[in-house]
Amino acid sequence: MTNSRLSGSATEDVDEKFYHADDLQDPHESTLHRGLKARQMSMIALGGTIGTGLIMSSGTALVQGGPLGLCLGFLFVGLICFLTLAALGEMTAYLPHKKGFAGYATRFVDPALGFALGWVYLIKYLIAPASNINAAGIVMQYWTLSVPIEVWAVVIMNLLGIRFFGELEFWMSGLKVVSLMGLILLGIIIDLGGNPKHDRIGFRYWRQPNGPMGSYLVDQVHNEQLAVFLGFWSTLTTALFAYIGSELVAVTAGEAQNPRKSIPRAIKSTFFRIFVFYIGCVFVISLIVPSTSTQLLVANSSRAGAAASPFVVGVTLVGIKGLNHVINAMILLFTISAANSDLYIASRTLYGLAIERKAPQIFAKVNKRGVPWVSLLFVSLFISLTFLNASTSSSTVFAYGVNLLSAFGAITWMTIAYSHIRFMQALKAQGISRDSLPYKGPGQPVGSWFVLVSTGIILLFKGFNTFLPFTPGLFITSYLPVPLFFIFWLGYKIRYRTRVIPSSKVDLITGKREIDEEEELFTLREKAREGKMSRWQRLVDVL
Repeated sequence: MTNSRLSGSATEDVDEKFYHADDLQDPHESTLHRGLKARQMSMIALGGTIGTGLIMSSGTALVQGGPLGLCLGFLFVGLICFLTLAALGEMTAYLPHKKGFAGYATRFVDPALGFALGWVYLIKYLIAPASNINAAGIVMQYWTLSVPIEVWAVVIMNLLGIRFFGELEFWMSGLKVVSLMGLILLGIIIDLGGNPKHDRIGFRYWRQPNGPMGSYLVDQVHNEQLAVFLGFWSTLTTALFAYIGSELVAVTAGEAQNPRKSIPRAIKSTFFRIFVFYIGCVFVISLIVPSTSTQLLVANSSRAGAAASPFVVGVTLVGIKGLNHVINAMILLFTISAANSDLYIASRTLYGLAIERKAPQIFAKVNKRGVPWVSLLFVSLFISLTFLNASTSSSTVFAYGVNLLSAFGAITWMTIAYSHIRFMQALKAQGISRDSLPYKGPGQPVGSWFVLVSTGIILLFKGFNTFLPFTPGLFITSYLPVPLFFIFWLGYKIRYRTRVIPSSKVDLITGKREIDEEEELFTLREKAREGKMSRWQRLVDVL
């Protein structure tokens, strides 16, 4: 790796054999502004996560895994998500820099790993907005098939905006939360008999022929027990697709106010909100929708106009007139919000790569409001991938998106876990107690090893159904991210001759002093502001 003199007192003791100056230091001029509050960070992460994975893909998981398989799959991946966020919380609270979690891979493991993670994560979010817009088009097709889906894509693309992203996404995500609470409550009422048919459903759909477990690919494998296991395994991929995006909190760290306190708070609230809503939603879905329903959208095989969400199917089956259209409109909002959040995270990831000099420097440009406008314009161009559905069915394109995004997400979580393992090893080697960290995540260090191994197994076998029978398009989209990651990693390593950083040489200091000083100034300003607030203003601020 090309050596460069590391300037500044904070970097005098850094070993130049392992680091370049740009690997460690945040930019001081023309940079992102720290304007996001904890409530905005949490809601941005929630808005980016709750979307097509939960609201639409759960139908596929219900058909393949059955009601019990659906709930077990989301519970298991929810545990992985929790441990990933706990690991991420420790690193971001200790050093909330402006380079995203690729910067942690660079600092705690190897600059080549940071480069690979940054570009893989960027590609994921270049694809994600188009995938969500395609999903929005599927939602529109529930109402009419007379207008081609690509026309709806153009309309929806023009609705996306990022100028007032933080506040806009806060309120859109807040509406999502209220909507999800309403859907969960509605599902419970329907299940208990509060429907036009006065039919108390209970756990009827958990019994044969609908459950409790699905029999996926039974005609291909000719073994009922194996088909049940494959049904459960398929739900893990769907659940992974649903949960990815929760790590967005770390990307917002560079624009967070009082990051030492706001990041742990945002991570905790993000996980518990996601966990409650996800498990609550899939459980209600399993109660009110039979896994054998032909009205469900199943990725790669549904007819155009199929109900995009199991909730639409649920209210239709019990004869509640008109409500299916209201729910469909809510789901349309979910997909647009998710696409909006995806544009934000893609532009910030590209900006982070640029300031590390791992992407062209033009992408590091920001305007006076701290918006990386060049990066934003560039990533917006990739929304045109939506037009893939002009030649391929929208449900097939949706399946491609699920495969690609879940694989990219799995690689991201594994790299976060490994970066955290190396972070803990560096703390131990340099005599720093985890008890001194601003945030100490539960379940560590075992948790990060569990994330690394379990997510790796899911990634390895997630494409098993592409062989039964062999489907080239689904196979490629299931595994393409893996060789891409290794190409980026090995290419950078060979080009710059980087090496894995020994635990005793990992830099745990550079940038920390600046964050400490920012925290002190912010605390003083907040105390002064609170001293001038009335009792009612304080109550509103807390709420």
